[in-house]
Amino acid sequence: MKRIIALTVTVLLLAAICLACSKKPEPSPAPLPELSETEAPTAEPEKPAEPEATEEPAPASKIDLPDGVYLAEFKTDSSMFHVNEANKGMGVLTVKDGVAVIHISLVGKSILNLYPGLAEDAQKDGAVLLDPTTDTVTYEDGMTEEVYGFDVPVPVIGEEFDLALIGKKGKWYDHKVVVLNPVPQN
Repeated sequence: MKRIIALTVTVLLLAAICLACSKKPEPSPAPLPELSETEAPTAEPEKPAEPEATEEPAPASKIDLPDGVYLAEFKTDSSMFHVNEANKGMGVLTVKDGVAVIHISLVGKSILNLYPGLAEDAQKDGAVLLDPTTDTVTYEDGMTEEVYGFDVPVPVIGEEFDLALIGKKGKWYDHKVVVLNPVPQN
């Protein structure tokens, strides 16, 4: 009986120590500078320096490809969000008048919408979400499957851009994606 009591007390002490060690002290606020009686606070706060104007505005899009249809790599920052393995990481990139859209087929039907931008903005009123299409993919063994696909606007080739998604759980997630190596299709 004494062993059980001793063991219980030991476990409780260890739990209390772990709990105490895991709590991080909150940082104390920085002390305010003291002003002498002759110093008075200024009436107006300093204005931040205005950025210098540039001569040329940045281009709206960096798509420098002739109009046409291309096969291109679509890479993401997540192993849970990627192009279907049947498509070997590729999507169909369509360029018209310098505007590019890549069609990607995903691995299933769990991603319900995409948003070109950040998850925070996707949740705002008036946000235009990308709706899925139903795509049929064919695997190397001949098996086919219906999955969701999306037409994703591509603002730039070869550089990361933001793409948010929402799945069946109803939570938005931010991701970085990149479209690479477009190859013309005949």
